[in-house]
Amino acid sequence: MTLLRRVTGLALGALLLAGLALADDKDLVPLPLKLPRPHFAGTPKDVPPECKDVEPPSDKPRPIPMVPKGTANVALHKRVTCSGGQTFNGSLELVTDGDKEAYDGSAVELRPKLQWIQIDLGKTQALQFIAFWHCHTEANVVHDVVVQISSDPEFIDEVKTLFNNDKDNSAGLGAGQDKEYWETFEGKLVACKGARARYVRLYSRGSTLGDPLNRYTEVEVYGVPQ
Repeated sequence: MTLLRRVTGLALGALLLAGLALADDKDLVPLPLKLPRPHFAGTPKDVPPECKDVEPPSDKPRPIPMVPKGTANVALHKRVTCSGGQTFNGSLELVTDGDKEAYDGSAVELRPKLQWIQIDLGKTQALQFIAFWHCHTEANVVHDVVVQISSDPEFIDEVKTLFNNDKDNSAGLGAGQDKEYWETFEGKLVACKGARARYVRLYSRGSTLGDPLNRYTEVEVYGVPQ
């Protein structure tokens, strides 16, 4: 009898977990990410010599992840700051203005060498994904891309690194394991897995565009507004 109760209890537990999973599935929706128009076709076959480990481009659309119902871009029109205090060209408002199309004047330009931009989301909240576009007017590879989140505006305490392709630690943020990649209209999508933070910081160190500047067209941060 005890064995029967145990088996019955296990069966009921399995059914309960299955029911919870189904309930969770009903609360998930596709990430509401709208891509800009492609500005060029394909990517170069030859990898620039300064690039050591570039992710091969895919000929298939990027899969759309599922996120909790109500997920939205919580970075839209939020305040943006940058290293050095001022840009080389353009306004920091371009980073969160909702315009990610590739055309002249759509990207803010920061000075050469390692630079960062930082978005203040206004309050600490659970984040699902970060999507960002450096410059996709033509195929290029951006160097030392590091994405971090924190609830400390100085990024000293409780810093979580979500993406890092700085393999030689030249940025001093730790050696990364991620690959470099070609900039396209799809941008880069980085998972946050529900991590809580108020600030998002993105680093870069120039690109293969032919000049040493750092460019950002748009950054979107997805969470459930509270």
